Amino acid sequence: MSLVHAVLIFTLEEPKDIKSTLEYLMTLFPRKLFNDTLPQVVLKHQLYSIHNDKTLVDKEVNKLRECGELLMFQLGFDSEAFGLVFTSDYKTKVLAGEEGKGTRTTVEKFLEKVLPSCTDLSFSKDKMLKVFLFTDSEITQLVKSGVLTVREAGSWWLSIPNSGKFTKYFIQGRKAVLGMVRKSKYGEVLQADLEERRTTSQVKFPLRYHVHDIVGAELVESIPTTSGTLLRFVDS
Repeated sequence: MSLVHAVLIFTLEEPKDIKSTLEYLMTLFPRKLFNDTLPQVVLKHQLYSIHNDKTLVDKEVNKLRECGELLMFQLGFDSEAFGLVFTSDYKTKVLAGEEGKGTRTTVEKFLEKVLPSCTDLSFSKDKMLKVFLFTDSEITQLVKSGVLTVREAGSWWLSIPNSGKFTKYFIQGRKAVLGMVRKSKYGEVLQADLEERRTTSQVKFPLRYHVHDIVGAELVESIPTTSGTLLRFVDS
């Protein structure tokens, strides 16, 4: 093994690489599609399409959450789908959306008190009232603003305001891209060829964003070949 290869392998395994992978995946997020009102969202399993060691990914994601750099969200359409957003981006977009609204002061309090060390996906009423010292009416305002959504009576998910359209386009695009793989000869296609294909209006995100999704979620098999990575449809 050459020194260059050794350095490359070592670099790829370095924990800091998880953050740079996140930053790369974030660049694929189509900000303009949402008029730049949403923070850039990456799904945790998209990291698995680049890093095979899921345990390492989960560990490094948790470290970034613990130090306040990263937030994680339960996206709702699948219990295994977790959205990742950089905290600074989340704050910027949430505050921009609160401009001129009566809920802004309460939302600012939430961003200040809850986000700095937020490793929770959801919050109980007890925690909101006794630990973070919010009133019932303030919790109602947080739900109205979209930073919380109801999980069940007396508990709320941390959420991304106005992310309904993101979920809709994401699911729609995933189905369309999976269909492109399934309809290929033998239900398989070279990743490079797929990424160059023209897409229908159903696909609003860059194809590569969806490829990282379907590979990471193991909806297709990713097989190295001499011609490049082959994606094979997996019958569920």
